[in-house]
Amino acid sequence: MTENTTGPMRGEGPMKEEGKFPRGLVVRLFVYLIAGHVVAGFLYLLFQVGAE
Repeated sequence: MTENTTGPMRGEGPMKEEGKFPRGLVVRLFVYLIAGHVVAGFLYLLFQVGAE
């Protein structure tokens, strides 16, 4: 029996292309950034109203 040891097969490895992030990671990062800004804005508004 012979095995193919010439190199990695297509689709193997952690990333398919160098420099590309998985789509799920990009979406999750975007959602976390938006949610973080919403929370920060709410806290800012809360302190502004509380200071009056």
